[in-house]
Amino acid sequence: MGILDRSFNVVKLARAETLPHQSLAMNSVDLASLLCSRLCHDLMSPVGALNNGIELLADETDPEMREKCLELLAESARASANKLKFFRLAFGAGGGFGEEIDTREAEVALEGLFGPERRIELGWMVADNKLPKQAVKLLLNLALLAGDALVRGGRLDVGAERSEGRIEIAVRGEGPRILLDPALRETLETGGDGTIEPRAAAAWLAYNLVADAGGSLRLSEAGSEALLIGADLPLA
Repeated sequence: MGILDRSFNVVKLARAETLPHQSLAMNSVDLASLLCSRLCHDLMSPVGALNNGIELLADETDPEMREKCLELLAESARASANKLKFFRLAFGAGGGFGEEIDTREAEVALEGLFGPERRIELGWMVADNKLPKQAVKLLLNLALLAGDALVRGGRLDVGAERSEGRIEIAVRGEGPRILLDPALRETLETGGDGTIEPRAAAAWLAYNLVADAGGSLRLSEAGSEALLIGADLPLA
């Protein structure tokens, strides 16, 4: 029994299907624009807070208020750095030009992104020290989607393992309120209709990583007690 079967035994799932390898309407420029838009959207808040904090610090003379400004600046700088570390691995060329990535690096990136301020508890169930780069990218993008769906916090479990020439990935999100946007669900299941919004960047990339590898994707039904996303990738 693989990690997918162990993780998905509590809810009804859509049938696992090998995704069709197809050429969608988006070209490389569109994809670059999409990922840049998502990155800019996520960095706008912490970088804006940095700018505001510097302006406040310049005009503030009270020692106690200056200390609070410095704390806010440190928090915003940490959030910006954490997001950049995550997106470097999930969207960029993180890990260099090697075929595999250290999974500990991926774990640290997720811990930084879904830290205490997001009220999400992370469970990491990846035994391998290294996994193929595309598998790590897929794992991070699926975790991003599930984590974003936990709008009031909760628990996010992420697992992956090699099994008989394949890599199985399972992401499970539980919380008081789970909301996976229908557009993201459709993109995960079908690749979308060719017009993708920046917020769907992770879903579009995940779909195509699975399709390009000739793998399959599984997704729990809307309204299930937990959000579960799984992928099965053949090893090259």
